[in-house]
Amino acid sequence: MKSLERIFRSVQAFGRELSGRPPGPPIPNVGIGVALGGGFARGMAHIGVLKVLEAENIPIRYIAGTSVGALIGAAYCSGLSPDDLEQVATRVRFKHFARWTLSRYGFASNQRMIGFLNSILKVKTFEELRIPLAVTATDFSTGEGVLFHSGPLIDPVRASCAYPGMFLPVKIRGRQLIDGMLSYTVPTAPLRQMGADRVLAVHLKGRWTTGEGPRHLFDVIGQCFSIAQEMNCHIWKQAADLVIEPDVNGYKYDAFEHAAALVRAGEAVTRAALPEIRKWLQPEPAARTQKLVKAPAVSPAAMPAD
Repeated sequence: MKSLERIFRSVQAFGRELSGRPPGPPIPNVGIGVALGGGFARGMAHIGVLKVLEAENIPIRYIAGTSVGALIGAAYCSGLSPDDLEQVATRVRFKHFARWTLSRYGFASNQRMIGFLNSILKVKTFEELRIPLAVTATDFSTGEGVLFHSGPLIDPVRASCAYPGMFLPVKIRGRQLIDGMLSYTVPTAPLRQMGADRVLAVHLKGRWTTGEGPRHLFDVIGQCFSIAQEMNCHIWKQAADLVIEPDVNGYKYDAFEHAAALVRAGEAVTRAALPEIRKWLQPEPAARTQKLVKAPAVSPAAMPAD
């Protein structure tokens, strides 16, 4: 891997000589990992996070994703740019993932996600990804967390997105797998296992609007998930150097029509966190201390309509 990086830097330097441009500052060899948490449609805020990191030349060496974080992570690591992802996000709706059915395991199948992923992913296996990726899932029978690093990409992403009670489990290698949020709310620990020196955790913390109740069973399930995640957040935060929380309050789990506002929420909180992230790129970074960056105030134009 290091030899490939040296070759890449040599090619870049040769290109600068041909173009006559002065060399830019070297990118420090620090392994930054980004953990993308679950949150269904709210996960489009992840696109804004990646958009700012890429625009600011923050080197991302590893990505781990849970649920929608796995989907966006897979697309980005396969070669889609943040702009590409934003264009996809503005078009996607629940029907592109789900087909209603009736089963003791849930009310919908995410078989349609196969066609959707085939249409957007530039590669189909973990080994072909431009950035190493970990995808999380949960064994329905044992409750054990499952990590995917190799082999075909599409079914692990489907399994990671198999929201219990809504989507049927996805069977892989004889195991019934469901949403990775049950075992890895924000997959920070897998990034440490992959070799990340610094871990940026993106937590999609959504709450009910005051005085507003659930619309249906899926809202009830979603609220139960949120409660359980908050009770166990100390586990995944232990492996994070920095936690950022885009302002996704007030957005429903299926708020796909608010893609643009959700992307902006991800951009805003990441820009606020840039001073802390840039410290990681200094030659001798300070001793590791965990920080939390909450979303800055959001203008009324960015909030969802009532």
